[in-house]
Amino acid sequence: PPFVGASMMNSEQKKDAVNIFGKIKLSNSIDYVGAWYHLAAKFIRGTKIKAAFVSTNSITQGEQVSPLWKKILTDYGAQIIFAYKTFRWNSESKDKAAVHCVIIGISDKNLPATKIIFDGDKKIFANNINPYLVDAPNILVESRSKTICNVPKMTHGNKPTDDGNFIFSEEEAENFSKKYPSHAHLLQRYIGGKDFLHGKPIRFCLWLKDIPPNEYSNNKEIMRRLQNIKIFREKSSAAPTRKAAETPYKFFSTPQKNSNYLVLPEVSSERRKYIPIGFFTPEIIASDLLMIIPDANLFHFGILTSSVHMAWVRAVCGRLKSDYRYSGSIVYNNFIWCEPSDNQRKKIEQTAESILDCRKNYPDASLADLYDPLLMPKDLRDAHKKNDLAVMEAYGMKNFSESEILSALINLYEKFVEKNLSV
Repeated sequence: PPFVGASMMNSEQKKDAVNIFGKIKLSNSIDYVGAWYHLAAKFIRGTKIKAAFVSTNSITQGEQVSPLWKKILTDYGAQIIFAYKTFRWNSESKDKAAVHCVIIGISDKNLPATKIIFDGDKKIFANNINPYLVDAPNILVESRSKTICNVPKMTHGNKPTDDGNFIFSEEEAENFSKKYPSHAHLLQRYIGGKDFLHGKPIRFCLWLKDIPPNEYSNNKEIMRRLQNIKIFREKSSAAPTRKAAETPYKFFSTPQKNSNYLVLPEVSSERRKYIPIGFFTPEIIASDLLMIIPDANLFHFGILTSSVHMAWVRAVCGRLKSDYRYSGSIVYNNFIWCEPSDNQRKKIEQTAESILDCRKNYPDASLADLYDPLLMPKDLRDAHKKNDLAVMEAYGMKNFSESEILSALINLYEKFVEKNLSV
């Protein structure tokens, strides 16, 4: 089928999708290839026919998994009988574009089948293949606006919506500070996903939150930039953005608080065993390409940087090509947190702090360097292993493999949902 993403469908394709999916929640997030799965599952219901498609890997990731597969598995009674996990398919076209694909075979659930997952060179015989293409029950993790456990809220960082006028390059910031030394304090370090991981480019932003207007109203450069922001927002087709033109001195959203907070890149390389995360002090401004948790502490850091959480991430997160695309609404808000004893919590806090201390041994190394699987220093790797074991202990796991961890988390999620939520 055509590899057309949900946001890239033309009007005819969107009409097709509505006719096939019906008016279900988040139907507009399903890739066009999902329509073939729906039609095939409907066609083969109650028969011995099998069907399979080469597909974009996004249908097994993120928020579209639930709206796509719920009807296939329940209403149409299909099962996944084999799956090739994500692989790169190079195009033969002139521009050599590549797509990241999966191949999925389905049949009626009553048809006996030897279920196999193909993962690179590995061939895994499974009891059940779920829509995330792992050997586990058919859970469908839905997008949620709130966490299902009592933990601090995760949100995107600060969103400027400014046409670049709040942002200063390192050179621009240096020139501004020399020309307007009395206003230099209004520039704060500004960090997005790429600079968080790689340490560059070094950027700053004009941060006027809680600053009285009389402190900068006589600065021509600042006033010029604010006027540009006002005009840019007024021209927007979005009503909230036009409303924000009334306060051009403010970022469009500023969830950051005046205290230390935890940060995590929205997109991170799949090569890494752990997504690099860390803490920022309040004078560092996180961009909206970072996920932030304003009220997080060492315990939250220890859990999120563990192999337990990463098993959940790898199973349910969305992907950009094959890289992790972390989502608060899918990954974080649906994650089941352990309920540790006081001693277990203290141990996780200690192992979490050890990870941060190890990083300080390499002040000139970027997080991308430190978490490269070929370059990760032994002391940092060992600190993570100790943290992994401390977190597993709090979950009642004993040195579990990733598949065992995921199976345990899915069971916890199923029990929690059945008890507390109507899904």
